[in-house]
Amino acid sequence: MKLNQLDGLIAFWKVAEHGGFTAAAADLAVSPSALSQAIRHLETRLGVRLLNRTTRSVSLTEAGQAYLSRIGPALGQVIDAGDELNVLQGKPSGTLRLNAARASSALALRPYLEGFLRENPHVLLELTNDEGFVDIVEKGFDAGIRFGESVHRDMVAVPIGGPLTVAVVASPEYLRRVPAPRHPDDLVHHNCVRLRFATTGAIYKWEFDVDGRLVDYEVGGNLIITDTTFSLDVALEGVGLAYTFEQLARPYIRAKRLTRVLTEFSPTFSGFYLYYPSRHDQPSKLKALIEYVGRHAS
Repeated sequence: MKLNQLDGLIAFWKVAEHGGFTAAAADLAVSPSALSQAIRHLETRLGVRLLNRTTRSVSLTEAGQAYLSRIGPALGQVIDAGDELNVLQGKPSGTLRLNAARASSALALRPYLEGFLRENPHVLLELTNDEGFVDIVEKGFDAGIRFGESVHRDMVAVPIGGPLTVAVVASPEYLRRVPAPRHPDDLVHHNCVRLRFATTGAIYKWEFDVDGRLVDYEVGGNLIITDTTFSLDVALEGVGLAYTFEQLARPYIRAKRLTRVLTEFSPTFSGFYLYYPSRHDQPSKLKALIEYVGRHAS
């Protein structure tokens, strides 16, 4: 066996696993061009083409499929062995990629960050904020954080952060111009900052607890955003009413920069979940985060 015989195997395996160069490169913390070059060198050394490449897709050749079926299990065992050594040494390591909306990052993840990173100095946590409903497996993420109802059923989900209460807020200056609503029906007279889901394009309907049941309201307004936390910024500027979470709005309410309305109609939701693929063996870096959240959950 030559010294360089194993070069490019991990690159090839990851591209095949993710079905493309972008997600595989993110998983390996390298550039797509570096990944492509590593596989090209592997193909040259083997004297056979392993991948069919087009501008839109990547697929395995017949030779590539046969080669993967032989090396895949062995490479998986090699990586698992490395993870097991890290665990035995008490040193989870590697890049842990998380995907979360801005609100879930602020409310659910941030309280754990300092302690987790201090306890696991060999883990590099890479956080991507995304307001859409992302396929974390396809995009190369280890885990995501979303509301429970947004998590696909084939995922494992654990609570993180606790229950969340809605708060509808506006600046005192806005409420001097327009009388505060006393019932959700009064929202037809207000400028409401609306949220569009980036993935589906749908406008979020505001939910309220009316007579003991959850009711959706299709509100109106001349500002639509895609960032779940930006509604607070524009509410502070007097643009209109913002539908947010009490925990995010509380500092501004205490400082009297925002006023809360419709409090008696504001529902409480179960909160966010840390979710990840249902696999038998989890990387040590992800196991460390799951375990840390479990130990420090309030």
